[in-house]
Amino acid sequence: MTYTKTKAVLNQLVADLSQMSMIIHQTHWYMRGPNFLKLHPLMDEFMEEIDSQLDVISERLIALDGSPYSTLKEMAENTKIQDWPGEWDKTTPERLAHLVDGYSYLENLYQHGIEVSDVEKDFSTQDIFIGLKTAIEKKIWMIQAELGSAPEIDE
Repeated sequence: MTYTKTKAVLNQLVADLSQMSMIIHQTHWYMRGPNFLKLHPLMDEFMEEIDSQLDVISERLIALDGSPYSTLKEMAENTKIQDWPGEWDKTTPERLAHLVDGYSYLENLYQHGIEVSDVEKDFSTQDIFIGLKTAIEKKIWMIQAELGSAPEIDE
């Protein structure tokens, strides 16, 4: 098995899902204000879902004879999701909008993976990408609804 481009997308996801988990952690830790009691525990669920996706993606990469990033240095050097310093200057809506940005990036990366795995005829990985993209789209919709906006995943 080669699947060179599919493995590259999988490893990019390893870095980006790791980064996204930290961004959700930060939102969880630095959250204040209205809806705190509802949103704070919800971030635990968001982290569990992203960490579960990370495990699925990493294990698929290993099954394809790939080597997932496994150090903080590798994650930081390879992620394309922007982070913020841990400061109290952001509102909860701003932090949620930042989560939407990260989830939107992941949605696009999963779509890229769907296309690449189709070309390389790795339909098992493509199935994983499709399922996880669907979950990400739902998360975008839910956060956007909390922010009073439409999902805008088709734009």
